[in-house]
Amino acid sequence: MAELPTSAGRRMIRIMDTGTAFELAGIDAVGQASLAAAGQVSATELLEAAIIRLEAGRALNAVIADLFERGRDQAATLDHSGVLRAGGAGPLAGVPFLLKDLGASLAGAPEAMGSRALRSHVAGESAWIVERYLAAGLVVFGKTNTPEWGNHCTTEPSLFGPTANPWSPQVTPGGSSGGSAAAVAAGVVPAASGGDGTGSIRVPAACCGLVGLKPRRARTSSGPGAGHGLEGLVNEHALTRTVRDSAALLDAVAGAGLGDPYSAPVPDQTFLQAISSPTAPQRILMSNASPFPGPATDPEVAAAVEQTGAVLEGLGHAVDRGAPTIDADAVADAIAVLHTVSNAQLHDLARDHLGREPREDEFEPSTWVMVREGFTTTGVQYSAAIAAVHAQTRRFAAQMAGHDVLLVPTLLSAPPPYQLLDQPRGTTRAFFDVEFATTGWTSLANVTGWAAISLPLGTTAAGLPIGVQLMAPDETVLLKLAAQLEAAVPWAGRRPPGWVSSA
Repeated sequence: MAELPTSAGRRMIRIMDTGTAFELAGIDAVGQASLAAAGQVSATELLEAAIIRLEAGRALNAVIADLFERGRDQAATLDHSGVLRAGGAGPLAGVPFLLKDLGASLAGAPEAMGSRALRSHVAGESAWIVERYLAAGLVVFGKTNTPEWGNHCTTEPSLFGPTANPWSPQVTPGGSSGGSAAAVAAGVVPAASGGDGTGSIRVPAACCGLVGLKPRRARTSSGPGAGHGLEGLVNEHALTRTVRDSAALLDAVAGAGLGDPYSAPVPDQTFLQAISSPTAPQRILMSNASPFPGPATDPEVAAAVEQTGAVLEGLGHAVDRGAPTIDADAVADAIAVLHTVSNAQLHDLARDHLGREPREDEFEPSTWVMVREGFTTTGVQYSAAIAAVHAQTRRFAAQMAGHDVLLVPTLLSAPPPYQLLDQPRGTTRAFFDVEFATTGWTSLANVTGWAAISLPLGTTAAGLPIGVQLMAPDETVLLKLAAQLEAAVPWAGRRPPGWVSSA
């Protein structure tokens, strides 16, 4: 690493060779921002280092739209303003950041949302969560791959092709935030945005060995494009390698936007502060059983959950065995109905963009199934789906009344191979039956509105990451528990075979 002393006696990192760029890859977002605040590195240098790493990791196919010049303009503005070294820029200012190409619109940037029908679509306005990322000083320089409309829990869109998992070319990085997950897992960036409707942050986190937090309902805004996504099932946040990065990012974007239909209670302290404060003993319910029909949980995954429970007991928490029960058919039917109507809306967006009726061959086969069903879904059926979501939420909450946290697998198996979860099915319900047989509990956090976090707390015999999931009514307790587990079972130093390097 090439370093030179500054006139103030501090050391300034100078990007003089690619080696420095790759050394920075191992530093998390809060750490990189701290370097910038200390005057050791500029926002421009952090960005150029990230671009070097992105180019080195092109084979991952994680980033599908380069926004290098807008990133350079933003970084230069931050550097020239002096705000980074003034002491009040915040814990993320100057850090390079990538946006998922769905749910994170950036005005003037490409926005295909994984759809061939929208390959030339450009966002007309920025999502409020993106405006908050920018206000926090995150330097946006690209958009990441996603399956069409976020429908799949793998990332293999026909438009851009599959994203590789840095841990193995044989398994999916998950979805729908798979591009973001691959970029973070490979060290291109310390964090990238994601969205979660049935597990789309947590599934990629599990597949790629990352921290993936789905916030509680209404913690982050879906505006101005929507009041809420999928009747409140969708929440936006990010994928990170460290718990403190997830907490800092949530601090940056939390809160309702103007006109949002509802909002989450404001916590007593910031999430970043919370993870450093004492954690009261929690009552944890632990299960390896799935709420949906399907194969039994893989023994290696079950062992990781058991080991996590043992660690939590050692930290002073009470762990009981058991799990709430739900009407699996009612939940799966409701999620299917909500998705059919959502995909009919995608069809209409494509029609408005194209100025004509989009063709069937401009969509994924599975999307077309959902679109077709969405056009015949009645208002009564849609209302019944919402009622089912509410009824199952009350049932779930009543059974969790004696416990604070639910501890379960993120995925019921090791990261699955490509195409297994990407195949078209005859009906939307059949599509989700296949997904839920692998994802298990993830959709229940979306249905209930609970916060949920996937942590990389296990490894298979083949060296693949295993995600373990904690669920609770809000994020504070999850982040505090996650910070305890991170200290007890450190993971941030693990490197996949696909970690970016100059080789």
